[in-house]
This record gives sequence, C-alpha cells and structure tokens, in this order.
Amino acid sequence: MTVLHRVARPRPASMFVSGGYSAARDPARLAPAAESVTDPVSTRIAPRTSLPPEDPERLVRLNGAVQLGAGILLALGRAPRPASAALAATLVPTTLAAHRFWTIEDPEERAAQRIQFLKNASMLGGLLIAAADTHSKPSLAYRTRHTVGHVSDAVTHQAHAAAGRVGDATGSAVDSVTNAVEAALKQLR
Repeated sequence: MTVLHRVARPRPASMFVSGGYSAARDPARLAPAAESVTDPVSTRIAPRTSLPPEDPERLVRLNGAVQLGAGILLALGRAPRPASAALAATLVPTTLAAHRFWTIEDPEERAAQRIQFLKNASMLGGLLIAAADTHSKPSLAYRTRHTVGHVSDAVTHQAHAAAGRVGDATGSAVDSVTNAVEAALKQLR
C-alpha cells in the first residue's frame, strides 16, 4: 500500500465511523428525518423480501452499522474496494434523507443543506473511485483475460507440435514402407 493510500483512506472513513456509530447507537434521533427514504423502502421493497426491516429506526441502525463497519475496514485498508462500495451505497439514502435542500424555504438553511448535499455527492464520487481502484495492479477481469489468452496460446502451440510429431511419424512410416516395397521389388527382379 502506498503512503498516499495509508494517509488518505482514514480521512473519509472517519466521517463514516463517527456518523455510523452515532446512528447505530441512537437511531431514534435520526429516524424522523430518515422516514422520507425509509417509508418507500418499507412499503415497496420490504413486503416483497425479508431482507430490509420495515421499522425506520432499524433501517437507520442498519445503515449506521454498515457505515461503522465499512468505515473501519476502509481506514485500516482491509477490503478497501468492497468497503468503499458499501459506504457509497449507504451514502445515497443518508444524503437523500438528511440534506433535502429542495424542500427548505429559508434561503440560508437551503444554501447550507445544498452545500452538505454537494459535499456528500463529492464523497460519493471519491468512494466510487476507491471502489474501482486496483492500486496500479491489473484488475481481476484483466488478469483472467490475460491468463485465458496465455492458456489458449499454449494449447495452440501444443496442438501444432503434436500435429508435427504425428506428421513426422506418418512421414517416417511412409518412407519405411516405400523403402521396403522397393527392396522387395529389387529382389523379385
């Protein structure tokens, strides 16, 4: 891991660790603001699956727990790509619930919430970049394609070599038979 990664990763992670801890510890404080996001989840998605809980406080707690865990993983550099992806996924509902600047009438409060919304949108972009970062190493898809190409080349080479050996053996057999037939013909004359 480069020095840049070691220094940079804990910075955004600290915001998620702190906010996630707070949300997981006291979801009742955030649940009223989160209802604009949790209600559609509860009414549309939860009845069809058993995955997300329907209670807004439980959804806030779950979101906070994911932020806490993924934030710690990101800060420590453990599974940074999945951790960044998880944080990006939790940032979207958090931002939509907490920074609904378009619903605010007061111009000063609206401007403040718009700044927070844009800050979170910027963090989302950084998390998506971190989720795709391969640390200057080829991605799994590239390595797979590269390996398949090498295996294909090796198989083709071996097939050509085997065909050459079969051809050589066939040529030797034909030469032997031809020589035997000529020797037999000479003795018959």
